[in-house]
Amino acid sequence: MSEANHDEATASTRVVIIGAGQAGLAVAYFLRRAGLQPGRDFLVLDPGPRSGGAWQHRWESLRLGDTHKVHDLPGMHEMGLTFDDAPRDRPARDVVAAYYSRYERHFDLQVVRPATVSWVERTEDGYTLTLYPGGPFDQVATQVIVNATGTWTNPRIPAIAGRSEFTGTQVATPQWISAQQFAGRQVAVVGGGTSALGFLDDLANVGASTLWYTRRDPVFVDDEPWLSETRGARAVSLQDAAARSGSILPSIVSVTGLARSPLVERLDARGQLQRRPMFRRLVTDGIIEQDGTFTYVDAVVWATGFRAELRHLDGLNLAGPSGAITVQRGQVVDEPTIYMAGYGPQASTVSSNRAGRTTAKLILAQLAERAAANSTPAAN
Repeated sequence: MSEANHDEATASTRVVIIGAGQAGLAVAYFLRRAGLQPGRDFLVLDPGPRSGGAWQHRWESLRLGDTHKVHDLPGMHEMGLTFDDAPRDRPARDVVAAYYSRYERHFDLQVVRPATVSWVERTEDGYTLTLYPGGPFDQVATQVIVNATGTWTNPRIPAIAGRSEFTGTQVATPQWISAQQFAGRQVAVVGGGTSALGFLDDLANVGASTLWYTRRDPVFVDDEPWLSETRGARAVSLQDAAARSGSILPSIVSVTGLARSPLVERLDARGQLQRRPMFRRLVTDGIIEQDGTFTYVDAVVWATGFRAELRHLDGLNLAGPSGAITVQRGQVVDEPTIYMAGYGPQASTVSSNRAGRTTAKLILAQLAERAAANSTPAAN
């Protein structure tokens, strides 16, 4: 299976990368640099309508440099391109999409989109990936899988009683379009990360009244708007320990805290950082607080983080007793021909770049070993 074969319904290749966000593109870059041919030796499948990974779906008001830092993809310097001087006055989703699109074209990565994987099954020679209708293929056969699907399509919403009883508006982070739909309303923002802070800021600008709820007291640190090397290293270390042990991954903000950025200072000056403990339940028109009192709200924004999007791998039964997958150096321990790019310690944009090189080396070694085994004459 050294070359990709295509017909109306199927394709076959040596490596499939699922997802063209930063982690997936980083692996694709290093595979190409090592001599594998995009579209032949490996395929990059992406569900999005355009380049940009999850960034293309983020809300219009989000800008680069406020609370989010995007590290350059490997090889971007060859193009004379860097996020360090990317526009700060345009929506981040448009800037990242434009840069990623240039990157894909420059390195001829031949990303296939829209191509959404719905299910993966083992075969004698590797795996068969089934795709949702509407893409260029029904199925793809491959020897190695690099799963780089991220988390954006799998928001984590806490199991709060009364969610189905509440008659107001509820949105999770991926459903947020703009604050304008909440103008003049009383909104509960739930979550202790930077997305929640951004929503509080946007809501204040349209005259909404906001209440901020978190499970634990937020910790603010005097730091640059994004992760310092020290805080970032600690977060990566704890995520790596969880991935290696097959444990549920901790949230990044629970490890790093919140940087006292201009956004935080702005919210603090307005009095919007008066955090409330997580409420007991929702009722039809509001919230029952921890002390049993009622608070009226007509909307809830769930900025409560994400889980890795792995549902298409459920048929492989990779998860252990805890419900998590054991991963070391990006490889699934019990199934080393599956790689989890951007998972756990690789979730930050800088660590996913570094991991892309390692993943590519491991894949190349596997392919070489398989090729050698297939070329060995059978014993008489």
